[in-house]
Amino acid sequence: MKRLRHGLAAVLVAAAVVVSAGCATVPADGAAQPARATVPQDPWEAFNRKVFAFNEAIDEVVLKPVAEAYRAAVPALVRQGVSNFFGNIGDVWSSANQFLQGKVQHGLEMGMRVAANTVFGIGGLLDPATEFGLVKRPEDFGQTLAVWGVGNGPYLVLPLLGPSTLRDTAVLPLDRYATSQTRWIGDTGDYWLLSLQVVQLRTELLEATQLVDQASLDKYSFIRDAWLARRLDQIYDGSPPLETFDDDEPKKPATPPPSK
Repeated sequence: MKRLRHGLAAVLVAAAVVVSAGCATVPADGAAQPARATVPQDPWEAFNRKVFAFNEAIDEVVLKPVAEAYRAAVPALVRQGVSNFFGNIGDVWSSANQFLQGKVQHGLEMGMRVAANTVFGIGGLLDPATEFGLVKRPEDFGQTLAVWGVGNGPYLVLPLLGPSTLRDTAVLPLDRYATSQTRWIGDTGDYWLLSLQVVQLRTELLEATQLVDQASLDKYSFIRDAWLARRLDQIYDGSPPLETFDDDEPKKPATPPPSK
């Protein structure tokens, strides 16, 4: 029974990453899409679509019904406290990555957020730091590598883990370890805490995924483009460089042929 409980919790944790990264569901027949022009950032689109459809099935059968039941049974004030608690743990890793990226002021502010919410927010259940003017600026090690000049690599949809890139996939174990509840508060009730975090994350995205279902014709492409744009925005702290098109580039004068 204990092994079964741990296995279920692991599935829930993995599925939560799908939605927390901005995922929405795709049709079960998403793999049977007509041929499309290849997107440079998504050279593995055929594989990614199949994995994304599989992830959708897991979400539809397991995580979404649990999240809907959780929202119906738990008061909004309690759910907000749960969200604040897990967010406070993540802020520790965000602070470390701010320093690694050379953003000393932001790193100090994130550290102060953690201290304020831990001391005055009852261990992070409340968020007085926001009222103190300490802005939440999430960072992970994938963003740190991007600042250091490491490229994204191809877009990749991971089984159960959802949208990512080759770079972010490589550092995912480190990010998950650094933000693990057991890393900071011990092993007591570890899998139950992880399961609670998963359900909380999925609950927060119920409305968002419903809107995507209604608005998008090709959900895979919609989610891929939205996720990549969001990731670029995260890396550049909300000010990504403007995209350059061929027509915008100044034309160079023709090079004269070499003299004979």
